[in-house]
Amino acid sequence: MRGYNLLSIAGSDPSGGAGIQADLKTFSALGGYGMTVITALTAQSTSGVTGVHAVPAEFVSAQLDTLLTDARVDAVKIGMLSDTAVIGAVAAAIDHYALRNVVLDPVMVAKSGDRLLAPEAVAAVRSELLPRADLITPNLPEAAELLGEDEADSLDAMGAQAERLLRRGARRVLLKGGHLGGAERDHSTDLLVEPDRPPRTFTAERVHTRNTHGTGCTLSSAIAALLPQRDDVPAAVRDAKEYLTEALRRADDLDAGRGRGPVHHFHAWWGAVAADH
Repeated sequence: MRGYNLLSIAGSDPSGGAGIQADLKTFSALGGYGMTVITALTAQSTSGVTGVHAVPAEFVSAQLDTLLTDARVDAVKIGMLSDTAVIGAVAAAIDHYALRNVVLDPVMVAKSGDRLLAPEAVAAVRSELLPRADLITPNLPEAAELLGEDEADSLDAMGAQAERLLRRGARRVLLKGGHLGGAERDHSTDLLVEPDRPPRTFTAERVHTRNTHGTGCTLSSAIAALLPQRDDVPAAVRDAKEYLTEALRRADDLDAGRGRGPVHHFHAWWGAVAADH
C-alpha cells in the first residue's frame, strides 16, 4: 500500500505544541509521512513567544526546490510565514510544482497575543495565497484581519464573512468559531463554505481545558493529512475535527509547561501502548 507524503511549510515551535512539530505529530498520528520546510525559528514556550528569527526567502525556496524535485507530495499544510518575500516564495512553489491539497492556516497571532505575521504581509497572504490554497482555515480574528472588518459575533456573521473571503479569491473556507461566546459557549462550531454548495457546520462539545496550544495548527494539518485519504473536503474536515476534539479531551494527560499546554496528538497511541504493557 502506498503511503501519503505530507508537507508542512511553517515555523518551528521548541515547545512542540504548535508549528512544524505539531504538524509532524498530527501527520504521523493520522497515517502520513511528514516532511517540513521551515520558514521561521521561534523562541517559544507554553507561556509565550520571546523571539522570532525569520528564514530568508531564498533559503525557503532552496528547501522547497531541493525537496520537491525529489519527493512526491500528496498534501501541503501552510502555517506561519513571516514576511512578504517568504509568502512569494511559497506561492511560486505552489505554481511551479503544481502542489495540490493545499491547506492554508493564516497564522497571524499566537494564543499568547504575540504577533507572528508582519502587518504588511497580510495583504500578500490575501493576494498570493488565498487563490492558491484549496482550503483556508482562519479563526475569527484572522478572518476579520484578512477582510479588514470587525470579528464575526454569530454564525450568520461567520457565514457572511466566509462568503466574502470566497469573493476575495479563496477556493474554500473553513471559518473556525472557537472564539464565539454567548449561545456557543458550550459548543465549538466551524463553518465550511464552498462555491456552489450549501454551507456545512461542524459542531463539537467545547472541551474545558487551558491546554489548547497548537489547536489551529493541529486542525489544519489534520485536514491536510486526511484530504488524500477521504472522498471529499467535508469528510476530511469532519474527521479532522473529531481527532482534534479527542486530542483536547486528553490534553490534561500531558505536563509540558507552566502555560497553555499542548493538545495530545498521540492520544490514541499512548493509551494503546500502555495497555500492551
